[in-house]
Amino acid sequence: MPEGVEKRVYILDNLGCANCAAKMERQIRELPGVKMATITFATKQLAVAADNQEELLPEFRRICASIESEVTVTPREEEAVTYKKKESVFADNRKEILSVAAGAVLFIAGEVLERTTAESKIGVVLFVAAYAILGLEIVWTAVKNLTKGHVFDENFLMSVATLAAFAIGDFAEAVGVMLFYRVGEIFEDIAVSRSRSQIMEVVDLRPETVSLVQGNEARTIPAKDARAGDIILIRPGDRIPLDGRIIEGESQIDTSPVTGEPVPVKVFPGKEIYSGCVNDTGVLKLEVQKPLGESMVSRILDSVENAAASKPKIDRFITRFARIYTPAVVAAAILTAVVPSLITGEWNYWIYTAITFLVISCPCALVLSVPLAFFSGIGAGSRKGILFKGGVAIEALKDIKAVVMDKTGTITRGNFAVQKIVTMDRLTEKQILTIAADCELGSTHPIGTSIVTEAQKRKLTLTRPEQAEEISGKGIRAVFPEGTVLCGSRGLMEDYQIDTGRYQKDVYGTEVLIAVDGRLEGYLVIADEIKEEAGSAVSRMKSQRLLTAMLTGDAKDSAIAVAQQTGIDEVHAQLLPQDKLHNLQKIREKHGAVMFVGDGINDAPVLAGADVGAAMGSGADAAIEAADVVFMTSSMDAIPEAVDIARSTGRIAMQNVVFALTVKFLVMILGFFGYANMWMAVFADTGVAMLCVLNSIRVLYTVRKS
Repeated sequence: MPEGVEKRVYILDNLGCANCAAKMERQIRELPGVKMATITFATKQLAVAADNQEELLPEFRRICASIESEVTVTPREEEAVTYKKKESVFADNRKEILSVAAGAVLFIAGEVLERTTAESKIGVVLFVAAYAILGLEIVWTAVKNLTKGHVFDENFLMSVATLAAFAIGDFAEAVGVMLFYRVGEIFEDIAVSRSRSQIMEVVDLRPETVSLVQGNEARTIPAKDARAGDIILIRPGDRIPLDGRIIEGESQIDTSPVTGEPVPVKVFPGKEIYSGCVNDTGVLKLEVQKPLGESMVSRILDSVENAAASKPKIDRFITRFARIYTPAVVAAAILTAVVPSLITGEWNYWIYTAITFLVISCPCALVLSVPLAFFSGIGAGSRKGILFKGGVAIEALKDIKAVVMDKTGTITRGNFAVQKIVTMDRLTEKQILTIAADCELGSTHPIGTSIVTEAQKRKLTLTRPEQAEEISGKGIRAVFPEGTVLCGSRGLMEDYQIDTGRYQKDVYGTEVLIAVDGRLEGYLVIADEIKEEAGSAVSRMKSQRLLTAMLTGDAKDSAIAVAQQTGIDEVHAQLLPQDKLHNLQKIREKHGAVMFVGDGINDAPVLAGADVGAAMGSGADAAIEAADVVFMTSSMDAIPEAVDIARSTGRIAMQNVVFALTVKFLVMILGFFGYANMWMAVFADTGVAMLCVLNSIRVLYTVRKS
């Protein structure tokens, strides 16, 4: 962001038209001093980067109100944004439903009179009254918008179409179409509202209040007032409100709302837990480590909202296409009304055909359905602990051909552990581990620490040696009452003339040999733990027809061993950071678009250079910042899950575009040849929009069930 440029977010209340939102965005972006402006219809948010935002705010309000008169623009910090379930369909749409019901009664009465009596004037009066109830507001809005230069909006097109039907004497048709249109609008609004609500319910896990512990009592305070260091009480069934560390109590917590992992996790004093998870059983006291604005629940919501503002290519294309599509169809309607009428003299027929074109010419179904599909994909990802940094990331991810991964922290856990204990003859595994751990009690080296940790995990009794000497880079010589022990590398054994003929080197890991009083008794294999899910995740990637490759700075033998255990296709080891980027480019040239998954600071250049960069949530901040996708769970299962979500989202967005355009053009062709009426045209507008909205949220439900 250029120096001095401020980024702010505004809430657009009463925003009801996706195409209008696109017009607002375009006009705001053209204002002097505005560097960036994006309206996300799914969240009703306007994000602006500009100088002097306070001076520009009246202009934002003027532009929005000129396009949709009821829209108000409020800085987000002035309004507490919550995404809660609506009361009911009727309560939320009372005015619209009542007016449509009244218009429907008059329309039906007019139809009955017209068909059963010879008195047509009463029927006309009823139709006019019904039209006034159903369409007067739309006509008046169209007139107001005309004075502001907005010609091709939905209100204008519907007004012209239905008034033209009146002019040619099709009273029942005009009212019926307006009635059908209004009903379609109500259903479309409900579908959009419910879709928005369902998506945000998944990602907006922020608490409204917390129970602050003071002495022996707990009192309820707003969650935003809690500070680091505060102690809060969490009862069974409560959602963890803030990130913190447990100081009292034990429980099982359900992490699925944040990570998507269905298996409950046991927690106890000293354990750090994320906000958004659900406490299943015991009562917990939690020391707050981060305030609400920095907690996991806020990070997820901010990521989703910011991601929704990053528009993929197909979205930008549809917005540009809509600007051409509507004038083109209106021009076709005018030509259809005039040219054939002059030739045939059948003005009524061709005018009626033309007004069906006008109804179809509204691009709302196109403009609405594509971004909503990507927003659903972003919401679905967050449900699985996958944060997409925008629709652009999803769009790129659906087309990748290869997944390239770092080893440490991505495929492996990044911490050493005892993998195997081998005895020669006299001592048991338990004795070998005890002797090694006794020698390493004073060690701070990761390998020594892992041996002591394994012994403690097995509840072995450890004893410090009487004397201990560390031989640099090789190991430890320790003296016990029972004898002298050498604990270290093969080189250490050779220095003390220990016979290692019976020892066979393992392919994977570091060996710690144990000799007692000059005799080799056994050894331990220490290695970075491979994640349990690594093999199945790689297998799933292969089923997605993706090449898998590893880029690592580790030794070649170790890297090959990990690849063999997990099934990874290609291995490139002993690489410097710049070598990783070079190898990534070679893989891209050979196979196509590449996603790189890493977690270290040295991975940042490769993450930025890949078609899609993905970072493990447990990784370095630099890697997370450079990535397009963040896997909050740090699980490899998230990689194929993210690909599935991206591909599903891309398919649904394309389905919406193809379906909307196909229905519209088909109805236009049928209308031109006299096989489609205005009722079908209204379905091609509002009906198609509603179906596209419902199709868009399928990703969310698919992920919930998986």
